[in-house]
Amino acid sequence: KYHLAATLLCFIKKILWLNDCKILVFPVEGSHWINMLKIIEVLHTRGHEIVVLRMSPSWYVKEKSSLYTCIDLPTTSFEENFEVFVSQQLKIRLQAKSFWSRMWANMQMRSLMVEQFNIFHQQIGDLIIKILEDKDLIQKLRNARYDLFLTDPGHAGGTILAKYLKLPLVNNARWTVQGEAHFDIAPSPLSYVPFTATELTDKMTFLQRVKNCISSVLGRYTMATISEPVYKPILSKYFGADVDYSAFMADADIWLMRNDFIFEYPRPTMPNVVYMSGFQCKPPKALPADLEEFVQSSGDHGVILMSMGTLVSQLPSHVTEEIAAAFAQLPQKVIWRYLGQRPASLGNNTLLVKWFPQNDLLGHPKTRVFLTHGGTNGLQEAIYHGIPIVGIPIFFDQPENLSRIRAKGGAVIVDVAEVDRQVLGQALNTVLNEASYTENMRRLSWLHKDQPLSPMDQAVFWIEFVIRHKGAPHLKSHSHTLSWAVYHSLDVISALLCACLFFIYTFVYVGRAVWRRNFRRNKVKQG
Repeated sequence: KYHLAATLLCFIKKILWLNDCKILVFPVEGSHWINMLKIIEVLHTRGHEIVVLRMSPSWYVKEKSSLYTCIDLPTTSFEENFEVFVSQQLKIRLQAKSFWSRMWANMQMRSLMVEQFNIFHQQIGDLIIKILEDKDLIQKLRNARYDLFLTDPGHAGGTILAKYLKLPLVNNARWTVQGEAHFDIAPSPLSYVPFTATELTDKMTFLQRVKNCISSVLGRYTMATISEPVYKPILSKYFGADVDYSAFMADADIWLMRNDFIFEYPRPTMPNVVYMSGFQCKPPKALPADLEEFVQSSGDHGVILMSMGTLVSQLPSHVTEEIAAAFAQLPQKVIWRYLGQRPASLGNNTLLVKWFPQNDLLGHPKTRVFLTHGGTNGLQEAIYHGIPIVGIPIFFDQPENLSRIRAKGGAVIVDVAEVDRQVLGQALNTVLNEASYTENMRRLSWLHKDQPLSPMDQAVFWIEFVIRHKGAPHLKSHSHTLSWAVYHSLDVISALLCACLFFIYTFVYVGRAVWRRNFRRNKVKQG
């Protein structure tokens, strides 16, 4: 009885202690913050105190919230530069109609992306220096005695500050300052692991493997030239000149990975990687009355949803006219998240809205197809609810994301430069009329849901695990601290090769000496 009571008391104390933990969060803006906010909501309901380092002015992070308190970090707004960048990328993409023009467009888009990332990381680097030089702020953060640092490694601000404050670190990640997170923390054999943006699968021909290797070398070199000149001097100044940059950036206790092997191709991983793809997804709630009435009016034909996300708020008018005309030809009803002037070719079957409850609509039994740009959040919600995709990718990871769903039989992709009423109408009819697309997405949905814990429960468990144990060093591989030569055992191979060569040389040398000696003896005897 005594042991039972003691165990129960310890359990209660642990629960009470965990409900009084303080978590410092340094997010990335845009859709990344939407992801982070979902985790913050759950952590708040579990009694944790959340403090968010908010870059001010901010696109999405509200200064006042019942879920968290803010510490404002004055910085330059990224929004204006980013809107110009998005507009330029879209303009280039729309002009690429032939093979060679697409090649040239990809080069232009890559150049613009490098330029934008350079600006972004330089602004983050300047902000980090301001934070570390602000002794009052640093002392305030230290005095608060946080139990955990939660960040998105899309920029290095959270990683550097967590290490400076010596706090356990959890990354909410898919991307890092060096690219796709898997390539930074786990073995990635290019023979069957497709590199980012190649749109390859894990089953590659020889020429595809050549492309994969070249893309990997060029891609990782490009990311290094963007991030290292900004962050390496900061590490050298505040942590010492001998700090290994790659090891520093990869040294988190837990990586909460915003994908899984329903979406990702099978590949090596690490013990401190927790897959939480679709953690934001949940069963649908009832729709507002007016929206439900419109959906029900679709009858047996059902509904098509269209959303191009938060970044591409408005497509050019000639594109939207063609899209509207394609919708008008269909018997289905269409709900289109749309900003801008009403297209002249819009049919009576299409409802324009500035916002809609995407998760709830995707979970509605009358939803037939989701037309999307290919953002990770939307695709994960489509997988969760088993809704097939028609994709119109624009930039970033969107073409890659959609290519993975296409490879699994759940999507048709349309080039935005080729969008017209015939092309888009054919793509929609293909997905609507060929049952395999719906069947494949439902199969992915079943696989996604068939796990012992929900993705959000797994994420929260491991966050609290790190708090309970003040880190998770036993799960961290030290592979990223090794040099390239040591990691691939080139020193061992060289040593063994030298030993073999020495043995062969010795054997030959001794053999020749013995042979010569015997030869001379025989010669003397014969003489």
